[in-house]
Amino acid sequence: MTQALKRIVLPIGALLLFLIGLGLVLTREAAHLWPLTVEDGVNRELEAGRTEPVTALSGWVSAVANTGWIIAVTAVVALILRLVLHRWREPIFLCLAVTAQALVFYFTTLAIDRPRPDVYRLDESPPTSSFPSGHTSAAVALYLGLALLLAGLARHTWLKALCWALVLVPIGVAMSRVYRGMHHPSDIVAAFLNGITCVIVMSRAILNRAVSWRLPRVQGWPRSISLPRPRRTGSAPSSRSRRAAV
Repeated sequence: MTQALKRIVLPIGALLLFLIGLGLVLTREAAHLWPLTVEDGVNRELEAGRTEPVTALSGWVSAVANTGWIIAVTAVVALILRLVLHRWREPIFLCLAVTAQALVFYFTTLAIDRPRPDVYRLDESPPTSSFPSGHTSAAVALYLGLALLLAGLARHTWLKALCWALVLVPIGVAMSRVYRGMHHPSDIVAAFLNGITCVIVMSRAILNRAVSWRLPRVQGWPRSISLPRPRRTGSAPSSRSRRAAV
């Protein structure tokens, strides 16, 4: 319990407080300072330059970070990791990284009520605040975490590089969310901070082999429990008995 508090709860709590503080600064004290003063201009430029092919592509890329897709991919990949590797560290790491960023995102949006960009939005606006981007932070936690795992398991350099190419997914998601008018650029920066920090915290806590997460043995409990073998109700006659009968 103490180890979980020190290695997971406190760092994630500190991240939450930092993002809330950052959101308050961005929406109040620094709202009229550069570069925040040019954010709306970026969104308007992207709105003016929209084309049908890019709009369609951005919709597909943005969809890979939808909540349902993130949950499904995380669950399937975690199950595959467990079945293939026969251990729990990797699947638990991935699940906790995605879950942690979701919790930080949710409670940050409760504290920071930032409106979305004043442009025509191509998606329906979720009931959450614009700060930070939930799609982006979820994509960072999932695909960066998966890249970290696969690159660590790969043996060849070219295969490691191919695994790290997964980080292009959250980058594409971030660009799509801004292009579609759903977030300010600073929302994206905060989302990357959220996702990357959660991956780092969980990797140091879960993937570090020097950290033992074995449950303490309760005094009086046996180390293992073995079921009694069933008794035979009858036995086949021996060869000597059979010969005597004949």
